[in-house]
Amino acid sequence: MLGEVKAAWRRWDADWRGDWTADLDAPGARARAAFDMTVFDHGFLRWIWTNEAEFAPGLWRANQPDPTRLRRLAARGFRTVLNVRGVSDWGSYLLERETCAALGLKLIDHRLYSRGAPRAEEVLGVLEILNRAERPLLLHCKSGADRAGLAAACYLLDQGRPPAEAAAELSLRYLHIRWAKTGILDAFVDAYAAARAETGIAFRPWLVEVYDRAALTDGFRPNGAGAFIVDRILRRE
Repeated sequence: MLGEVKAAWRRWDADWRGDWTADLDAPGARARAAFDMTVFDHGFLRWIWTNEAEFAPGLWRANQPDPTRLRRLAARGFRTVLNVRGVSDWGSYLLERETCAALGLKLIDHRLYSRGAPRAEEVLGVLEILNRAERPLLLHCKSGADRAGLAAACYLLDQGRPPAEAAAELSLRYLHIRWAKTGILDAFVDAYAAARAETGIAFRPWLVEVYDRAALTDGFRPNGAGAFIVDRILRRE
């Protein structure tokens, strides 16, 4: 029964999105995108708390910005927005893309994942962007808790900062939950911290030459209650 309900919801959602995602200028499309952003993508929660913090000079992290926040960022002089949710048909993304273009903000899309061990190429890609993009830059995921924290932590590690400082980017201060599936990101930082303490190896050589993604995945066990909170209640991506 539950499976049938989920299948029916997926069919309805696909049909509903098909009516407006292709063209925001179509009648009613922009309003539907705003509804999708606010309700289905939990944008109403981000009215209360933006999760914004500067983790390095000119580099900021936050949760998903709406058009109003993007206009405020542009007024503050921000030049770049890095979206680590990747390209999607969420109303949040479509409105973000449209607003950034109108404001002259450069939007860069690069997908990271919150509940799997990071791939080296994904990390190297985000480091390349953070090192080269024009600042001030806002880095964001959906909740500003997991993928934004991973990217910020990896940047700090790549800059030679202590692992403990980088690990603070993945904390409850940003609503990151390490005892759920998202704890695989903490395990990744911890694995590098152990290697650095033992050999003094820098982050990038470790990532490319030593890091064993399969072993990290096999050795990680999330807490069931934490996984329920993250997957079913918070519905992290």
